[in-house]
Amino acid sequence: MTETPSIVILTGAGISKESGLDTFRDSDGIWAKVRIEDVATPEAFARNPSRVQEFYNARRAGLKDPKVAPNAAHEALARLEREWPGEVLLVTQNIDDLHERAGSRNLIHMHGELLKVRCEYCDALLEWDDALSTATPCPHCGRKGGMRPHVVWFGEMPLGMDTIYEKLDTCGLFVSIGTSGNVYPAAGFVQHVRYRGLAHSVELNLEPSQGATLFAEVILGPATEIVPAFVDRILKDGVPEAA
Repeated sequence: MTETPSIVILTGAGISKESGLDTFRDSDGIWAKVRIEDVATPEAFARNPSRVQEFYNARRAGLKDPKVAPNAAHEALARLEREWPGEVLLVTQNIDDLHERAGSRNLIHMHGELLKVRCEYCDALLEWDDALSTATPCPHCGRKGGMRPHVVWFGEMPLGMDTIYEKLDTCGLFVSIGTSGNVYPAAGFVQHVRYRGLAHSVELNLEPSQGATLFAEVILGPATEIVPAFVDRILKDGVPEAA
């Protein structure tokens, strides 16, 4: 009997946009309103930690808005994980918790998590949904000034990369959903899979990403429409052979 192929799914800000969260690189996105250099680098935190904390406090408060909830695309991916007979690994660039709220469990937040903080002094990692400031003491070591968002900033190494590449090397299907295709290393995942030649690759997006031509299949439309339809197709027909 042929082994059931595993699936690796990469998600970006486009999957959460229909839940009411801003994307980063749209014309009206986050980076059109604030400079990366001011809020999303280790240097920014060293230079003006209060400004960085305020930025992430606002994003944390926005995520807690009752109107922000998982949408049909998040729910479809959780269903795929539940019903697919093989492994489904969800790798997200998003720092929100909408995948978890939808029911996804086999999940890597490669860019960190907004509702967690960590201490730069003692490396404690904590669940956190309140405001954070430079005066906030670490609940573990008691020191002030070292608490920071558990978010991967520009210039820092994304999380879980060894596991991600291990799963990319053995998957039968790679799917990219709602990504711009210009943030590495995630933008290079399709090239990694294509070089192996063992997996079918699919992009699901509102518009083609910068790397769209590298995918064997591209499906365009709103995530809440095309992701559930794609999941229905995979559960019904299985994973296509690699081209």
